[in-house]
Amino acid sequence: MERRDFLKATAAMSMAALTFNKLSAAIHTNQIMVESAPDMVAVMGGEPVQLLQRALKEMGGIGKYVKKGQTVVIKPNIGWDKKPEFAANTNPDLIGELVKQCIQAGAKKVTVFDHTCDNWQKCYQNSGIEKAAKEAGATVLPGNDEVYYKNVTLSKGLKLKATKIHQALLEADVWFNVPVLKNHGGAKMSIAMKNYMGIVWDRGYFHSNDLQQCIADSCTWSKKPVLNIIDAYRCMRKNGPQGRSVSDTSLLKTIIVSPNIVAADTAAIGLFNQVEKMDIKEVGHIAHGEKLKLGTQQIDQLTVKRIKL
Repeated sequence: MERRDFLKATAAMSMAALTFNKLSAAIHTNQIMVESAPDMVAVMGGEPVQLLQRALKEMGGIGKYVKKGQTVVIKPNIGWDKKPEFAANTNPDLIGELVKQCIQAGAKKVTVFDHTCDNWQKCYQNSGIEKAAKEAGATVLPGNDEVYYKNVTLSKGLKLKATKIHQALLEADVWFNVPVLKNHGGAKMSIAMKNYMGIVWDRGYFHSNDLQQCIADSCTWSKKPVLNIIDAYRCMRKNGPQGRSVSDTSLLKTIIVSPNIVAADTAAIGLFNQVEKMDIKEVGHIAHGEKLKLGTQQIDQLTVKRIKL
């Protein structure tokens, strides 16, 4: 089963030209070819730590994003009381490695949190993320109480004009958005843009006031993640966002990294389509995000580096 999924995904990365079209732009300086920094990196075929290490290297190294003395927040998806093999949450090894790299870059403090859907202690424990993050040197905070959240204005939002965002993010110098790639019953897909719902307090407002537009509106918050790191090591292809069994997942062994949140989600859906069909038009928050100038769906206009380990 897993080998078949891997072969499917390998073929997908070769065939999905729109999604992973390698347009390595270059300039000539003194007759030496210098490749420009990519807008997106997609790495496939390794384990979570290998995938992240290579992706960050290709994006310019962790030191490009984290400076000595900075406070860093890492926001995974830890929403569900599920073991890692269900792909309901971000892979814990990926989070542990990102924490290590931030600390090695000189971060003063690294914090990991999520506003979970299930009991937060059980989510943190059974996802494996709490253990991995703490062992790597991070502080793990809960997001289960309104006291942790502060009001912010979203001046560019159409439906969501203001919300409460977790104080750890408000105080951070930089943050990383690290979702898992999965199907979602309400939003259709849960990837980087949807992961913002774990930084706010009142998610009920989203569901009663145009979910797709509110997701896009939340991403207009002025403090953008320095990188969106999409965990597609194992994706949940159906029955999301929790999944019913491991058979709902596919092993893709892939990571997609970009500061462009709309492009990252677009690329991730292109990959997802190789194991389960999903019309990107159904994932309305992506088009809404493009209209709000949060990024582009035109992957073929970006410099994308595709690597197979």
